[in-house]
Amino acid sequence: MRILVAPLNWGLGHATRCIPLIRRFLSEGHDVILGGDGMSLEVLKKHFPELPFRELPRLDIHYSASNNQIISLFLQLPKLIAYCLADYHYLKRLLREEHFDQVVSDNRFCLHNKQAYCIYMTHQLTIKMPKGLKWAEPLVRIMHYRLIEKYDRCWIPDRQENGLAGELSHPKALPRNAEYIGILSRFENSGRQSDPKKENLTVAVLSGPEPQRTLFEKEILARYASNKQPLLLVEGKINSKNVPARAAIAPNIRIMQNMDDYELCSKLLAAKKIIARSGYSTLMDLATLGVLYKAELIPTPGQTEQEYLANYLKTLI
Repeated sequence: MRILVAPLNWGLGHATRCIPLIRRFLSEGHDVILGGDGMSLEVLKKHFPELPFRELPRLDIHYSASNNQIISLFLQLPKLIAYCLADYHYLKRLLREEHFDQVVSDNRFCLHNKQAYCIYMTHQLTIKMPKGLKWAEPLVRIMHYRLIEKYDRCWIPDRQENGLAGELSHPKALPRNAEYIGILSRFENSGRQSDPKKENLTVAVLSGPEPQRTLFEKEILARYASNKQPLLLVEGKINSKNVPARAAIAPNIRIMQNMDDYELCSKLLAAKKIIARSGYSTLMDLATLGVLYKAELIPTPGQTEQEYLANYLKTLI
């Protein structure tokens, strides 16, 4: 089959969890074409430089610097609607020019067309609303399910039993086309093969849209600049890999722009402590490596999904 794989460009997690899917498709002998925009597409191109790619419409959504993201996202709603329509019409034009048997969309809401078998992938069937808007959750779910059921299939990257995402992936009622496909992690074939020497080291992995990614970095650096505990901070920038970002602000701090999967995996396994956002793809990576128990999970302020996951994981760890 000829398969287009296209993650949402909202942080890097949607792209990284597509990596194991792409590996599986390739091992089964399928032709894979990468799709996407921005940093998400760059992540896939770095992991699969030999694969062709298609530039999809660009999404430019940013978080607020405050603790309330809902107002910022509401104000950007026209931009999001325009982006969804652009995705829909782009795929329609693309399918006139070339054939795809299957299209896998990770949270790109409108990347579907009757000319191909289209799959929507999401763990967030329940969209958590902030306090004061809880009453709107059933309405939001109905609207989301209508989008999901335009696809031929909905893949849920979680376990059917003992799920990692709790209510997000296990609502009272599933979309008609939904199925669980298990946890997806770029580390799924590497974690258990490594047995690094344990280090007295904290590894902080940054992720997510700006400006909250940079605010998170400043918060961690301020905390560790005043003590002598060793810190490795991985900025989550993909311009280069295994390259120091800049001179450290204290002798105990080492800052990297990014790290390749093998090196990052080794550091996470060896670390005494891990600091990270509670984004779902990060949680799947940590769960796959068996290191969730040593993670300090700090949700993006006002990001209701991450706030829920951070609290839910406390009941599992």
